[in-house]
Amino acid sequence: MQFANPNRLKHPRWWSLLVIGACLGYAIATVAVLPLWSVIPITGLWLSLGWLLRWGKPATRRPPRRVWPWSLVPLCLWGVYVYLAESFGIVEIGAIFFHLQAGIAEHGGSSRILAAALYTLAVLALLAAYTWLVRRDHRWRLIDRLLALVLIASNPLFYSMGQRSAAIVTDDGAWLDRRYVAPTIQQAPESPPNLLLLYLESMERTYADRQRFGDAYAFLDALGRRGHVFEGIRQLENTGWTMAGMIASQCGTPLMPAGLLHDNQFEPLGRVVPGIRCLGDLLDEQGYRLSFLGGASTEFAGKGIFYEDHGFDRVMGRASLEPRLAEPDYINDWGLFDDTLYDFTASEIRRLKAEDAGPWGVVNLSLTAHAPRGYPARACRKRQGEFDGEDILYSVECSAWLAFDLIDRLENEGLLENTLVVIASDHLTMRVSAWEQLVAGERDNTFMLLGKGIEAGQRTRREAATIDLFPTILEAMGYTIERHRAGLGVSLLSEQPTLVEQHGLTDLAGRMHEETALQQRLWEGLIPEGRQQKSGQTASRQALEAPENNSDQAASGRK
Repeated sequence: MQFANPNRLKHPRWWSLLVIGACLGYAIATVAVLPLWSVIPITGLWLSLGWLLRWGKPATRRPPRRVWPWSLVPLCLWGVYVYLAESFGIVEIGAIFFHLQAGIAEHGGSSRILAAALYTLAVLALLAAYTWLVRRDHRWRLIDRLLALVLIASNPLFYSMGQRSAAIVTDDGAWLDRRYVAPTIQQAPESPPNLLLLYLESMERTYADRQRFGDAYAFLDALGRRGHVFEGIRQLENTGWTMAGMIASQCGTPLMPAGLLHDNQFEPLGRVVPGIRCLGDLLDEQGYRLSFLGGASTEFAGKGIFYEDHGFDRVMGRASLEPRLAEPDYINDWGLFDDTLYDFTASEIRRLKAEDAGPWGVVNLSLTAHAPRGYPARACRKRQGEFDGEDILYSVECSAWLAFDLIDRLENEGLLENTLVVIASDHLTMRVSAWEQLVAGERDNTFMLLGKGIEAGQRTRREAATIDLFPTILEAMGYTIERHRAGLGVSLLSEQPTLVEQHGLTDLAGRMHEETALQQRLWEGLIPEGRQQKSGQTASRQALEAPENNSDQAASGRK
């Protein structure tokens, strides 16, 4: 193992201290969400301490020792965490595990490759600097093992995994599963409405605060005045990335990764949450013709597998839509821009209406406001002027306007008759140029209903989560469901309390770390046969334990 040798530089002591101080300053600024300029005073303070305490040049000299510090690996792992925090803002271990298992082929994150290379170089420089310091200063050799333990214990990556490991020992791991209600339609409306579900990538409702973000969200506010807006839709753990957000809002449950339940750890997942029924499954049984359209690849993170496995007839992503582009070069790193995606969406709705073969459902996933800077469409650049390549609020305004324009076009063509329109963010945004303003207060997701049976101008504020969208959508479509519940979600059109109202986000996050039974439920079908029989016995025992007279505690049998 070889590192760059600071001894070859003039003043190696100060170069080493400078590298360590700069890396420390950047890590603190990133994790604590401080302005970038704060790196300078932190580095200066570190250098002052180094001068005062004579780090690297102790008063009592001892011969240098060629040792490898214990802290090298913990420092590397901290480097990984800082990179993830700088890239995404909120680091979810579940997201990492899920994407590793579901596959990350054809992702659009090529812009992060350079950043990853720079981070790698910075970490190598840090390792070289720290190794030099430990070899030259016996005081650092004395505390190195303790420092390694502190670095491991303080790393949020290890903290999250440690919480889960401890919880498995102290709890039966079925608290959430006992509250799961298998989605069931008890009665259908006489004239089932069509469904248009628009997921607006990272378009959280927090952007509606005009004091912080100006008019970036104005067009969604205008749409909201036509229908029913829900405020207070929080983000539970394991719902904070696109697949997790869509599964939460269509299946009523957080996306707990398969983990070791996946029998073949070296192959991508062949199915996604096969153990539960979701919105597509229920609507398919009701005779709906279902289509999904997204500008990115359907192979990324098991997206296509999820929709094909849960009742959708047509699943269209970059591979199927790109050949249909009038201008083949008009694409971005992820895939299609949203102005062309929405043209294809309108065409699909026209096709479904022309078939006149029963109700239809279309789910659409946009790209415009994708972190870190978005992918504003050409139509927006003509309307908004030049894009500086960084300002996320430009992309937020673009996404809001494109959605507004699509709804207007569809309404003017008469394509939304007897149709419920749902507009929702897939999750809260990840780290963007407005990050400091976003995290300065409470954040919530976008969720609004428009169309048949929805009275204009309604506004409901409740402490809820994206898992509550699933039963709310079903009831808004006129379907009667068991106790206003589906999965872990509760219809926001009912008076029933949500899990967030009853237990709060902090308690639910702790319960998530303890849960194993719900994870087994989600991935039933991927579990090896022997383990599946065991989990089935556990589930039966848990169902018998559930109190019958408490809607929050009741559980239903698996389907």
